[in-house]
Amino acid sequence: MDGEKDGRVAGLKEKPQILVDADACPVKAEVLKVAERLGVAVTLVSNGGMRPSRDPMVRNVVVPKEKADAADDWIVENAHANDVVVTADIPLAARAVALGAHVLGPTGRPFTPETIGMAVAMRDLKQHLRETGESKGYNAAFTPRDRSRFLEELDRTLRRALKAATT
Repeated sequence: MDGEKDGRVAGLKEKPQILVDADACPVKAEVLKVAERLGVAVTLVSNGGMRPSRDPMVRNVVVPKEKADAADDWIVENAHANDVVVTADIPLAARAVALGAHVLGPTGRPFTPETIGMAVAMRDLKQHLRETGESKGYNAAFTPRDRSRFLEELDRTLRRALKAATT
């Protein structure tokens, strides 16, 4: 059908979905909890090692391990404007923001058109400092406060996306 991509027809408002870059994602359980409460489908994308869910609203997608960024590519190919993407990967976040998706890091940090440029620049700077030996590149530990902030921000973001889909 003209204007159709992955079962969605261009111009029609669709209920948002949540796509999770699931490899090493510390908030999968929180995503599932909020999605179940709000009746939203979740797709967990990884390169393996995920236990299938019995919940019909949860889908696991396993991408080839051999191809770098296969999970990122799958998410970008299947995400739409107003979907929610959960990732700590800044380049993936930038690609998803460009699609018009709502993007959250696992600490609850939203990536928006206004903030993604600085996030990419900081990522590139940190990578350069690691490569030159100026920085060891340690990441801050994931805390209970991060988990709580993520839950709050996911709930707020998903409710905003659901409202946008009905207006």
